Amino acid sequence: MKPGGNILKKFVLVLNQNYRPLSVTKVKRAIMLIYLEKADIVEEYGFSIHSPSCELPAPSIVKLRSFIHFKMPAIPLSKKNIIKRDRHTCQYCGAKSTPVTVDHIIPKTMGGKDSWENLVCACISCNNKKGNRTLEQAGLTLLSKPRRPQFFFILQHFYTLPDKRWRRYLFLNK
Repeated sequence: MKPGGNILKKFVLVLNQNYRPLSVTKVKRAIMLIYLEKADIVEEYGFSIHSPSCELPAPSIVKLRSFIHFKMPAIPLSKKNIIKRDRHTCQYCGAKSTPVTVDHIIPKTMGGKDSWENLVCACISCNNKKGNRTLEQAGLTLLSKPRRPQFFFILQHFYTLPDKRWRRYLFLNK
């Protein structure tokens, strides 16, 4: 990393004492946690931060020494988040390159709710084919069962992971 670069602004994954992801911070804040003996380095970026009196490896992942009780926030149910969860892929035919919308598996007129488990990404063609019918009535099947995404979904979709080693701690490895 070049001297004078924005190395103190690089992202650092913060893990709870039990290694569960807790938040994302910047190198500058992570170094303060390490200096104050509140966190330990789990993974390093491969370059060091220098001060007049010491040198410290730049952390990529830190683990807190004390357990923090924290309830993960719920991900808001929205058309945008349904499409991201389903990776812009029609859950009926698997099409990826066409415009997509959101479809109710059980139509609202039949008691279907707006929920993570009842909404899927669908291409216009499949959405029109299904219409206001159930999967069975339309002769369609789902490629995967829709689920409420975990909090790590936000990290996966809103941050470009700066270090591939984060994937293991965010449960993103397949």
